[in-house]
Amino acid sequence: MAKRDPFKYFKSSPEIIRLAVMLYVRFPLSLRNVEDLLHERGIEVSHETVRYWWNRFGPLFASEIRKKRAERLRAWPQWQWHVDEVFVKINGERNYLWRAVDHEGEVLESVVTKRRNKRAALKILRKLMRRFGRPDVLVTDRLPSYQAALRELGCGDLQSCGRWLNNRAENSHLPFRRRERAMQRFRRMRSLQKFASVHSSVFNHFNQDRSLSSRDIFKLNRTAALAEWRQLGVV
Repeated sequence: MAKRDPFKYFKSSPEIIRLAVMLYVRFPLSLRNVEDLLHERGIEVSHETVRYWWNRFGPLFASEIRKKRAERLRAWPQWQWHVDEVFVKINGERNYLWRAVDHEGEVLESVVTKRRNKRAALKILRKLMRRFGRPDVLVTDRLPSYQAALRELGCGDLQSCGRWLNNRAENSHLPFRRRERAMQRFRRMRSLQKFASVHSSVFNHFNQDRSLSSRDIFKLNRTAALAEWRQLGVV
């Protein structure tokens, strides 16, 4: 069955749409900031058009990135995961954003819940193991919900806790926090879940860990990531 062209019926070129979505999701910019940056490049679109493009194509691009990465990750043993939760206010009410990362700091899954209990911990752990399998070690903080959820899944022996062991998961919240401030927070759980999932996938795609590689290797990886981004949505 032929794949449907997602850019059909759009007057703007796919290259412009990909650029607008990348600028808005990857960098801490507002919709009007993206409009101004595109204007400097001779591209006249309104900020509402950028909003529509992000809502329409952001999840599509993120889904393609996640699918490719999940296939690669399943081909290798899962050594160590880090899971952590952070509170996010929506209309003044406290909600929780759960994030799981692997031993290299790549975000595996993001889930938003209203509570920080066993049911919420089960939600993210089941999604993780359904998509990526089971790790050798699962690093968490000392929240009792993790222990109860892992015991129900029959994985109680995987848990590891320590004072600084989960710094990798806690540091993974920082890019999202910077983005949250630029967006002046969120107003619905649905929009928070949508943006968190898309943002984590795009951040993974372009994050090259500059401090861990030479300048030449970093430039090659950055060019490869951008070339792969430009192929998203291609039939």
